[in-house]
Amino acid sequence: MGEATFTFRVNQGLKDEFSTAAKSRDRTGAQLLRDFMRDFVAQQQEAVDHDAWFRRQVQTGLDSANAGNLVANEDVEAEFASRRTATRRKLQAKA
Repeated sequence: MGEATFTFRVNQGLKDEFSTAAKSRDRTGAQLLRDFMRDFVAQQQEAVDHDAWFRRQVQTGLDSANAGNLVANEDVEAEFASRRTATRRKLQAKA
């Protein structure tokens, strides 16, 4: 992949502070800016990937519910009441 120039304006004080901070890390400002750009692009791709995954999960749940694969609220409440009771017993046994 070829290289391109990216030019933008920034306050001179900010540029000087950035250059000083970069030097303290043994990096040039250009190296850090490339790193920041790569990180930003990667974060955006991760967000897109996560959103796509989440939408698939939601659609899978909706399809399952529409197909009648549901659990009654009473059954869920009973199951988790049982789990809470078991957890409390274990905690009391340890005390």
